Amino acid sequence: MPVHSAIKPSATDLSPAFHRLAWSNLAAQSAEQIGLAATPMVAVFALGAGAGQTGWLQTAQTLPFLLFSIVLGVRADQASRKKLMAGAEAVRCTALLAVFAAVVFGKLSLPVLAACGFIGACGTVAYNVAAPSLITALVQRRAWAAANGRTELARSVAYSAGPALGGLLVGMIGGACAFLVAAGLSACAALLLAGIVEPPRAPNRRRRFASELREGAAFVAGNPLLRAIALTAIFFNLGFFVIQAVYVPYASHQLGLSPAWVGATLAAYGAGMIAGALVAPRVMARLRFGQVIVVGPLCGLAASLTLCATVFVPSPWLAAAAYFQLGVGPILWVIGSTTLRQAITPEAMLGRVSALIGTATYGARPLGALIGAMLAGAAGAKPCLFVAALAFATQALVILRSSAARLVALPDTAT
Repeated sequence: MPVHSAIKPSATDLSPAFHRLAWSNLAAQSAEQIGLAATPMVAVFALGAGAGQTGWLQTAQTLPFLLFSIVLGVRADQASRKKLMAGAEAVRCTALLAVFAAVVFGKLSLPVLAACGFIGACGTVAYNVAAPSLITALVQRRAWAAANGRTELARSVAYSAGPALGGLLVGMIGGACAFLVAAGLSACAALLLAGIVEPPRAPNRRRRFASELREGAAFVAGNPLLRAIALTAIFFNLGFFVIQAVYVPYASHQLGLSPAWVGATLAAYGAGMIAGALVAPRVMARLRFGQVIVVGPLCGLAASLTLCATVFVPSPWLAAAAYFQLGVGPILWVIGSTTLRQAITPEAMLGRVSALIGTATYGARPLGALIGAMLAGAAGAKPCLFVAALAFATQALVILRSSAARLVALPDTAT
């Protein structure tokens, strides 16, 4: 199997159009993270929601990943990716403004938060499934790892600043301001996308949706590397969103944290992502590609065990350390697995393949949130942390036993 001897990111290969996309990604991810952080905080501190109710909110906010990823992925292979992503941001901006209006006019309720969260997540799905194929169109192949690293660094900054800013805004000014800031960032993301000149694509004959879907599904199912990536990500997301479903009420009631402190511990996730993204080029240059792939899942397992320790030692510093671990390792996973998927997937199928893997992996998010909601409603938040640790142990075992863990370098073609 031919391979590249090393991954050598080159900043000079990143075009101005890509930099516009990276800034758009930063704005879009910041809007998403402020909204995601503010929603459960408003639910808990303004509406008195418990762990079970925040779990149902998290389910609503993640369900579009399961329902629409495939449809939007097929669309990304057929239409302008830039226009699809800009439209997605318009949808998210509208949903955020609707929550802002509900807070201002005293009409806010849990059903309103759930409905607007669902609509906003539809925009997130469309943006996410189209972005990988737009990157490959704007950037030369040799710089894909560098481009993915820059994109993930932007996402890391958003995951760090977004929850912290959301917590501060909710705690000091109120929920309305948090949602208004998020809407403004979403609008900026759409405007930045509008300035990108998307390269022309090779003619792609239109076929029936079912045919397009079968072709993409057969490619994913027949590739052992993609299967391993999908299974690992499924169990990671399952465990992570069991935690996310109950963390805000758990941190508030069991750890005694204020909204600002809750936001600060969540921001440690983004801080870890920033640290991981900054060291990623050096790590990827020194380690075998397979070794890079397994770092994230192992860090995820360590993070889940650290969070379980807060049941016995209720410390916000332990909680922050767990979220930092959730960011620092898995960011290497995202960069490595995304680059691998781009390398072994034909460009004409990249939207579908990204959507299929996204449906499988992100589809685990509402399932994890649902498990968290039901378990927390019946037994409280603490058992959810141990169930999440079991899911993290499973994903670590899957990737360690896979052929992806034994890769020396990035493959040139599908295997």
